[in-house]
Parts: sequence; C-alpha cells; structure tokens
Amino acid sequence: MAFLPLLLLVPALLSFLFTFGTGVELIRFISLRALFVQQPAGAGAPQHRADAAPSYEWRAVFKDPKILHPLMMDVGLIVLFILQHSLMATERVKRWTSSCLGVLQRSFYVFCTALALQILMRYWQPVRDGPTLWNARTEPWVTWIPLICFILHFIAWLVIFSIVLIFDYAELMGIKQVYYHCLGMGDPLAVKSSRAVRLYSHLRHPVYLEFLLLLWGVPCLSLDRLLLALLFTAYLTCAHSLDQRDYLYLRAQLDKKFQVFSREEAAYGDLLAQNGPSAYKEN
Repeated sequence: MAFLPLLLLVPALLSFLFTFGTGVELIRFISLRALFVQQPAGAGAPQHRADAAPSYEWRAVFKDPKILHPLMMDVGLIVLFILQHSLMATERVKRWTSSCLGVLQRSFYVFCTALALQILMRYWQPVRDGPTLWNARTEPWVTWIPLICFILHFIAWLVIFSIVLIFDYAELMGIKQVYYHCLGMGDPLAVKSSRAVRLYSHLRHPVYLEFLLLLWGVPCLSLDRLLLALLFTAYLTCAHSLDQRDYLYLRAQLDKKFQVFSREEAAYGDLLAQNGPSAYKEN
C-alpha cells in the first residue's frame, strides 16, 4: 500500500516534462522568432510618398481582411490563455480541482497553462502584409539593433530562470506537493511563514519586468507582435499587485541571502588562508 502514493509522482513528472518542453518552445516563440525570422519584403517597406503613405497603411489595417482575420484569431488565442490562467487560479476553482484531484491540483493547473500556451503558439497567425510600428532591419541599424535585442533577451531569460529557481521550481511545478504527500509531510505552504504565503498570493508574476522587456524589445514590431505585447502588458500589469509589505519582505529575504553568502565566502577565505587551496580540495 505504501507504493500506491508514489504512483502520483508519474502524472506530476509528466506534467513537469510537458511544461519544460513548453518553456523551451516559448523561448523560440517569444525571442528567437522575433529576433531571427526576417520580415517579408513588403512589410514595413518605405513608400514613395513618405507623408501620406503611413496614414493610408494604418487606415487600411481596419479594412483589409488579410490583416483583420489573423488579428482576430490572435485575440481569441490570447483571451483563451488569459481566461485559463486567471479562472483556474481563483479560490473557487482551486477548491473544486483540489476536491477532485487532491495533491495533483497544482500539477493539473501547470499542465493546463502549458497546454493553453501550446495552443497559442501553434495556431498564432502572423500578420505578414501589414505595416510595422518600427523596423530596425534597415541600414544603418540592421546589425546593431538586433544584436542589442539579442543580448537583452539573453539576460532577461537568465534572470527569469534564476528567479524561478529561487522561488522553488519544484513547488511551482507541483512536484514538491506530491513528494511531501508521499512522505506524509502535508502541504509545503504549511511550513512557510505567513509573510511568504501573503507574498505568493500577490506575486502571481514574479518576472513582470523581464517579460515586458521580452515582449517589447524586438527589432521589428509587427501588428501581431504589437497585439501580443499590448494585451500581455495589460494582463501582467493588472496581475502585478505587490504592496509595501511585500517589498519589505522581499528586501529582508534578499538581505538574509546576501548575509549567508557573505558568511560562506568569509569562511572559504579563512580556510584558504589557513590551509591553502590543496588542503581545501582534499577536504
């Protein structure tokens, strides 16, 4: 009978693998496609009449079905993701899924979020014939602006991965809940302080600024990318509800981690001063 709870780890691990693969696909969708996929020759191309052409292009956006249909499809995909991500995070839905799935509630939520993202990325419709808000793929910016955007995206993804690890990746993915259940230790949130639980209830998007940089920091802002950036910026802004108490708690935790790191560095330096590097390696 003790082996049966371990079977719960199977769907939790499958959900984790699916979510991990979705995260890799998200990097391609958000960054690589925007940085390395070239725009069609007609997109954003300069016109003969520089004063009248831009207004004509933007007016034509709302009349051309080749532009409206992809934009409407993309709006539907974004709304689908936002509804899934928000409604399943409400207390009523969480109580219902917890009563049905038990300890697998978090894994199920993460799986559904990854599935909604997969649908958004698979069926996303790029607008290839519309105007662009800006386009740096022309001289003299064709080399430097994409390179700067690539560096910013690389740094942003590193920060995102670091923050996810700091916020206990296993717990975010739902694996830790199942592991604690198998060991009879209850809910992992039960051993956290009330200030940490309060922070988690407010901090639904701990990588707010980094995602804004990924959404807007592109060399060419097409209509579908503008739609994606605008809607997700509005959604992230509405979900970002930290207050002063949360910031004070984050600052206290950062100072505590810095003190621990400083003590470890000081102890390492003292050990090297006393015994030398070779003695440290032997230990």
